[in-house]
Amino acid sequence: MTVEYLKKATHTADSGQKDVSDQVAKMLTTIAEKGDQAAIDYAHELDKWDGEILVSNDAIKAAADQVPDQLKADIRFAHSNIQRFAEAQRNTITDCEIEIIPGLRAGQRTIPVDAAGCYVPGGRYSHVASAIMTITTAKVAGVGHVTACSPPRPGIGIPPAILFAMDICGADQILNLGGVQGVAAMANGLFGLPSADMLVGPGNQYVAEAKRLLFGRVGIDMFAGPTDSMVIADITSDPEIVATDLVGQAEHGYNSPVWLVTDQRELAERVMQIVPLLIADLPEINRQNAELAWENYAEIMLCDTREEMAQTADEYAPEHLHVQCAELEWWLNRLRAYGSLFLGEETTVAFGDKSSGPNHVLPTSGAARYTGGLSVHKFLKTVTWQQATRDAARPVAEATARISRLEGMEGHARSADIRLQKFFPGEVFQLHNDP
Repeated sequence: MTVEYLKKATHTADSGQKDVSDQVAKMLTTIAEKGDQAAIDYAHELDKWDGEILVSNDAIKAAADQVPDQLKADIRFAHSNIQRFAEAQRNTITDCEIEIIPGLRAGQRTIPVDAAGCYVPGGRYSHVASAIMTITTAKVAGVGHVTACSPPRPGIGIPPAILFAMDICGADQILNLGGVQGVAAMANGLFGLPSADMLVGPGNQYVAEAKRLLFGRVGIDMFAGPTDSMVIADITSDPEIVATDLVGQAEHGYNSPVWLVTDQRELAERVMQIVPLLIADLPEINRQNAELAWENYAEIMLCDTREEMAQTADEYAPEHLHVQCAELEWWLNRLRAYGSLFLGEETTVAFGDKSSGPNHVLPTSGAARYTGGLSVHKFLKTVTWQQATRDAARPVAEATARISRLEGMEGHARSADIRLQKFFPGEVFQLHNDP
């Protein structure tokens, strides 16, 4: 397969991760040792926050009063869509039971984790959608207690729209904490809350590193890098729509890759002309991100056939994959590596990011090769059980004893032997392997 790069990325993942890791590790240790006060101190130092940490019901009500009615309706609309999709996912997961041999029954159960922590980013944007995606999904999965946190703004706290969304989606407790201190508070069960069994939600590199370092002690949704998006376009595609979708995702961050894969040179060249114009028309804060992302991380690839386009997409395994081509059913059946797939120009990644239903917490940096995004499955433990009659235990015990001795695990073998001796006294069994 030969791919021609009409535009090639000049940058890859940022260096300096070790410095971030060392700093985050130190903060996690301090908070684990000193508890609530350490988290409060970091909130004061890093977020300039001196107010309440546990958000009160009065504060939640006051925040709701500040949210315009139309925005409340939009949040409820998004929550309904995401909830319905999560419920449909939950309904696909069922307990099961099988009789493996006569008298030996085994099965599986799906059990929600007891407590989850949902991190909602703050910073330059109010990430209302992240609150809806994480909290709603945890509640639909049946998690017993959901704590949510988000960086407070000096003198304000969590922005009213985020607080309203957290409450609507069913957060049991909300913390005015961001960054490492927010993640650590949920993981350690500070401020009288249950320790989280699962931590989910996007965040900056410090939040991502905190989750990475805590993984194992707690579960996490995934290791998250900068968001990335790919558009596949053919002769039927509208270059203006393609360019707009690329720019819309580039504004996420200065290091957010966007990629175009096409078999149409004219379309690719037209997109390359349009994108800088669209970026220049963005508000300054958005323009800065999009300019850097487009200049340093964007790529445009020209292929000969749609099969080559599909192979390229599978190799990149993008977080978001948007197909704006003919014969969408072919693409749906052919593509195999993506976080979330968007079919046709009638949808867009922005729909998935905000309100259409499927979750927007997705694998980045090629992780879609081996995992999907956040779903009810992430909050559920699939566990197994077994039960046997004495007659059913007999052949299992004999095989177990011989296999165990082959492996040199005499203690295992004897735990099988004793059952045969107790359940079938006086009988002779072949419990050793013949030479």
